[in-house]
Amino acid sequence: MTDNQTENPTAQVEDVMDVEATETTIDEVADFDWDHVGTQGFGSEYDAIQKDELLKMYDSTMSEVSENEVIKGTVVSISKRDVVVNIGFKSDGLVSISEFRDLPELQVGDEVEVYIESQEDKNGQLILSRKKAKVVRAWENIEDAYSNDKVIEGIVKRRTKGGLIVDIFSIEAFLPGSQIDVKPIRDFDVFVGKKMEVKVVKINYTNDNVVVSHKVLIEKDLEKQRAEILNNLEKGQVLEGVIKNMTNFGVFIDLGGVDGLLHITDISWGRISHPEEVCELDQKVNVVVLDFDENKKRISLGMKQLVPHPWDSLPEGIKVGTKVQGRIVNVADYGAFLEIMPGVEGLIHVSEMSWSQHLRNPQDFIKIGDELEAQVLTLDREDRKMSLGIKQLTEDPWTKQDLKTKYAIGTKHTGVVRNLTNFGLFIELEEGIDGLVHVSDLSWTRKIKHPSEFTKIGENLEVQVLELDTAQRRLALGHKQLEENPWDTFETVFAVGTSHECTVINRTEKGATLELPYGLEGFSTAKHLTKEDGERADMGEKLLFRVLEFSKEDKRIILSHSVTYQEPVPKVQKKVVKKNTPSKDSSSESSATLGDLGILEQLKEDMSK
Repeated sequence: MTDNQTENPTAQVEDVMDVEATETTIDEVADFDWDHVGTQGFGSEYDAIQKDELLKMYDSTMSEVSENEVIKGTVVSISKRDVVVNIGFKSDGLVSISEFRDLPELQVGDEVEVYIESQEDKNGQLILSRKKAKVVRAWENIEDAYSNDKVIEGIVKRRTKGGLIVDIFSIEAFLPGSQIDVKPIRDFDVFVGKKMEVKVVKINYTNDNVVVSHKVLIEKDLEKQRAEILNNLEKGQVLEGVIKNMTNFGVFIDLGGVDGLLHITDISWGRISHPEEVCELDQKVNVVVLDFDENKKRISLGMKQLVPHPWDSLPEGIKVGTKVQGRIVNVADYGAFLEIMPGVEGLIHVSEMSWSQHLRNPQDFIKIGDELEAQVLTLDREDRKMSLGIKQLTEDPWTKQDLKTKYAIGTKHTGVVRNLTNFGLFIELEEGIDGLVHVSDLSWTRKIKHPSEFTKIGENLEVQVLELDTAQRRLALGHKQLEENPWDTFETVFAVGTSHECTVINRTEKGATLELPYGLEGFSTAKHLTKEDGERADMGEKLLFRVLEFSKEDKRIILSHSVTYQEPVPKVQKKVVKKNTPSKDSSSESSATLGDLGILEQLKEDMSK
């Protein structure tokens, strides 16, 4: 531009205006107020009303958006990293391309839902998220399905502990194993990767957990069928069902929408320990209705009732005295049950297992599964009861011909201690032959209050036959009789008037028990325990005592300490001497007589043995 053009306003106008399109004269241009144009802003030619209308038109082209909101937008462009989405806001938003992996055919112009994270970050950029939009929309759909009891379709992704994980609206929901079907499911893996219709039954907003159920859909379909079955149900009716579950007490059978219980005792006439012995899962079976409760909808079923009772086909040849073969099917405290044919059992009482009277626990003699022979003792076909015996297959030991010779009075035997009582103990000499040893026949010298002080159950003990009664099956035995009665000798050693050193082993108000030589015991009354210093003899104290009374029959010796220092030594009351032998003075001559006869030495030798 030349200096002339700069100074001449007309030249500037001619450069920008079409000369042919205007007829403005040079004078008119010269009259244009250029200063006024420079002082007024854009749109100054519009009045206030026109400006408001223009602003409204401009605002109508913009969308009002809020953060944390899901909104629809249009894809404007797609790059390797981002997708530009227009939501009608003053600027477009960016979404990471990784959030569109489920839409591999995404194109410009497609509509997508996005979540507004921020209207404007530090760079002035609108931040959007499609992933969060899917989560928000999914929870809205889940809540809607839960509130309105809607059926939704999901895909089983994997199995987990106790159930399955199902994808619904891109949210992982838990399907418990008990909610998969009305019948127990044993293999969850068959559902993985398959579509399944479910209902939302629980939402835990705290942990964002969703629980769904497929079982509720099946139950609704079965409700009508169940009602129809219950309305037409009658006792004695035979139905077909499928075994859906087994327990140790019975079997649950699906009758087509309603379950019935087949108790283990109604499966077979024979005894079984578990239903799996005769039944299998998913097996089709025929059952008969035994009873049902319309209110509680409980149905009791039976299977064995469809066949005749085995007792009705029991051979006529089986009667009292007949020998039968069988298998032990149960053992109780009182006996064992022998099954001679399926459904026909007889009781072998513990007392009929052995001639021995000391068989306490049948399990020590018989075990479940044992095959054995028994004899019929009683038989009642009407009540279907039978008692059996095993010992009857062997000879009764009390009826043996040589019994009186074998156990003649005075014969010696060795037996096993089987039982202890207050009055004595029982010894088994052989199976079925027991004898009683009275507590008084255990020892010549010891005062035994209970047999447990002398022996214990299971020990061997040597005895001598004192009495035999085969009719009453009684056998009296003795142990002390194996030795000579030492009291015959004690009568001389502890004659009345002799003095002996004794030990006080027990003391009461009435007196004290004393330990004498050779293991004997004596007794002293309280007044005879006074010592020379006036004190009474105490336990454990050794003192000299004098015999006041001796009874061989009662095995009783009464002694006194006080007379040893109060009275002179009396003459011996009894001596073991020949008749017509003149008596001599007590102490010195008594001891001389014992020495001469060798009684004391012989006694010591016998006692040591």
